[in-house]
Amino acid sequence: MNDPEPYRIKHEDIEEQDQKEEYVESEEFTEVKEKQDVKSVKLTRSLTLKRRAKQSFTCTQCGKSFSYKQNLKHHTRVHSGEKPFTCDQCGNSFTRKGSLEDHMKIHTGEKPHTCDQCGKSYRHANTLKTHLRSHSGERPFTCDQCGKTFLRAESLKSHLKVHTKEKPYVCSLCGNSFSRLNVFKLHQKRHSGVKNHICFDCGKSFVRDAELKRHQKTHTGEKPYKCSYCEKSFSQAGHMKIHERIHTGEKPHTCDQCGKSFAHANTLKLHLLSHSGERQYKCDQCSKTFVRADCLKNHVKVHRKEKPHMCSLCGKSFTQLVALKLNQKRHSGVKNHVCFDCVKTLLQMLN
Repeated sequence: MNDPEPYRIKHEDIEEQDQKEEYVESEEFTEVKEKQDVKSVKLTRSLTLKRRAKQSFTCTQCGKSFSYKQNLKHHTRVHSGEKPFTCDQCGNSFTRKGSLEDHMKIHTGEKPHTCDQCGKSYRHANTLKTHLRSHSGERPFTCDQCGKTFLRAESLKSHLKVHTKEKPYVCSLCGNSFSRLNVFKLHQKRHSGVKNHICFDCGKSFVRDAELKRHQKTHTGEKPYKCSYCEKSFSQAGHMKIHERIHTGEKPHTCDQCGKSFAHANTLKLHLLSHSGERQYKCDQCSKTFVRADCLKNHVKVHRKEKPHMCSLCGKSFTQLVALKLNQKRHSGVKNHVCFDCVKTLLQMLN
């Protein structure tokens, strides 16, 4: 009699093998399907990007084009003046929700972006990114006309107006024009007399927060910026930079009318008045006119008989500080200004 067991075993083996093959086929099918799905997603994404690249949403008012309809929608608010997002604390309005969220950090004092090198914190990630360049020394934006480098693209953009002589921002109150919008806005604040930033040590108020911070260093005596040529220290980096020009002889500000160069921009500005003949500062007592406000201020002391600068050695008083300093030099015996003709004659006599 034949044993049925071998057949059963064989049958089970075949069934198991069929199941394995079916599973493998199923797995292979799933893998192929997954690959096809991935390819399909990639293809769909690629087609979407290509379609977007071909699509262009153009502003009918200025001709500017955008890849996304939403960006065009935000842009049109520049023309319409629409600012739908309003701060419930100060009433300032914004064209974008993100701009309002950034603004709210001013009220909350939130500064989530911290420098890992010095611990300074910032409200915006981009401000931190720019700050990090002050540690690395990176100044990626270079002026192709004078070689000057900048931390930020907008600083370079503003600087280029120096070369083009472009001053698009004109004050409606006094007619002064400016190359930079922030300087123009600051100038307008000076007309309004608004000084929101107050020093709690002395009560003095300022138009800008930066001015207040500079002023506060006069109370603390802090002078962190040291001249690399002498022992002199300064409370501001800008003052140190200008001072160092005494040592280097650098005079970057040149008059385009006579070619004369100056170490300071303000000195050039005053010099230009000598060409224009403009003397806008007038004495209301004798009608004498002056190029500079400080010259008028000193002149007024003549009428008041005011002599605030007193010499501690001889008791003599002077209207102007420069006159006191000259008097003090006479006491010290220091005579820096030498006539070379007289010295030459004296040497010949001695010989």
